[in-house]
Amino acid sequence: MPLKAELHCHIEGAAAPELVIRQAQKYGKETSAYIQDGAFVWHDFTSFLAAYDFAADLFRSEEDYAKLADHYLSSLAREGAIYSEIFTSPDHATKAGLSPQAYTDALGEGMQRAMAKTGIEARMIVTGVRHFGVESVEAAARFAVRCKHPLVTGFGMAGEERHGDVEDYVRAFEIAREAGLGITVHAGELAGWESVQAALDHIRPARIGHGVRAIENPDLVRRIADEGVVLECCPSSNVALKVYPDFAHHPFPALKDAGCKVTLNSDDPPYFWTSLKREYDIAAEEFGMSEKVLMGITRTAIEAAFVDRKTKAALLARLDGHKR
Repeated sequence: MPLKAELHCHIEGAAAPELVIRQAQKYGKETSAYIQDGAFVWHDFTSFLAAYDFAADLFRSEEDYAKLADHYLSSLAREGAIYSEIFTSPDHATKAGLSPQAYTDALGEGMQRAMAKTGIEARMIVTGVRHFGVESVEAAARFAVRCKHPLVTGFGMAGEERHGDVEDYVRAFEIAREAGLGITVHAGELAGWESVQAALDHIRPARIGHGVRAIENPDLVRRIADEGVVLECCPSSNVALKVYPDFAHHPFPALKDAGCKVTLNSDDPPYFWTSLKREYDIAAEEFGMSEKVLMGITRTAIEAAFVDRKTKAALLARLDGHKR
């Protein structure tokens, strides 16, 4: 089994159905409208968001968030993952009635528990929500810098890609970049190749969340390959949300063949009926990728990780040791 690493997962969207059911029991909520036969149920983007918001609302206390991070990262480690980055949201914290700092500290506590038990390394990427507007995203960036949590190593932007112009958000990313945080931004998922080009032109990220719609412009694909920008690809998410009709039409192999640096990620795994292991299995079964190629994808993810050189070297050593 190849060792794995993940760069693109929203922590609120990683809550497994069984954990959500336990949380619902704790807070006296009924789950049958959103969870049936141990799986999330939705049929379009609106109902997906309704299920997501229902589950996210069941994480309210610091212990709830510590439990969430511990539960997810421990499950990843059981699947052979040695590294994970999770997207965190100060906006979710505020909605839950916690300060962003308390929320971040709680997630950090859960990450430390998982690390102690399984050895999995993990970091946080503080994420602004694009459709909440420029001021909200800049506030998230300022928090990412100010919180000084040792496990917060990156800043990103998620949310509705079709909202606003990416250049409006440049200042938020400059705030984060000046503080030494790694930069990633969602683009090229529900919006077309133009959104990826705009992100590269204005934000200059090290990584693009999704980015798969770049395939629609061969010149842009060449640029991504030439500049070494890493794509955080989430095949099951793209198929579930009907960006592509099936895996046969997914551009992951074509982007890789064109020289782009691609990684495998689960996004909001239980909502897309997937896991990081399943993404690697899909790459093997649907895209015909060998274990050697999959280990190369893991290497790409670790080399692109927002971690210090010493941690990165230790992770790469684990990867090399596993091959022998």
